[in-house]
Amino acid sequence: MPKTVDYYLAPQSPWTYLGHQRFVQIAKDTGATVRVKPMDLGKVFPISGGLPLGKRAPQRQAYRLVELTRFSKALNMPLNLHPKFFPVAGDPAAKLIIAVDMHHGTPAALAITGDVLSAVWHEESDIADAATLAKLLSKHQLDGACLALSSSAEVQTRYDSYTQNAKDAQVFGAPSFVIDGEMFWGQDRLDFVAAALKS
Repeated sequence: MPKTVDYYLAPQSPWTYLGHQRFVQIAKDTGATVRVKPMDLGKVFPISGGLPLGKRAPQRQAYRLVELTRFSKALNMPLNLHPKFFPVAGDPAAKLIIAVDMHHGTPAALAITGDVLSAVWHEESDIADAATLAKLLSKHQLDGACLALSSSAEVQTRYDSYTQNAKDAQVFGAPSFVIDGEMFWGQDRLDFVAAALKS
């Protein structure tokens, strides 16, 4: 019987970018039901001991760049180590993904998530800018009303709920995948995610 996976993501995360398309394919291959749950990392980090990038020790910041380069090459995925629009507020894009999920369903939400991530890490676009988000909606022929919906109280409530869900599930980074109460953190754990979804 196909399983359900809670997909906790942050639209400004390079690790979510590197793992997103592989995860989507795994979910498709296993027939899994995906619950797309963008979360506010700014509220998740403090309770788990995590630090924003700029506050991490220099050696951790340096090694992050080494690992991003390694995975980018290994996965053959172009990635700008120092994108023009980063750091960037993830809230507007996160709430747009939620709005698309509500209005068009999970496949559309997963599709636009991929383009949001690529906009930051490959295309040098500002995902905090409404014009950028509107272009992504248009690219997928999604209702432009999703942009207005993303600013609604209903979407904000759902965003807050997903962030609380993440805390409750002991999530501390993005991407994280929760299957039958078991958490898998990071795009480098996708082999384990696939195994759990197949079991």
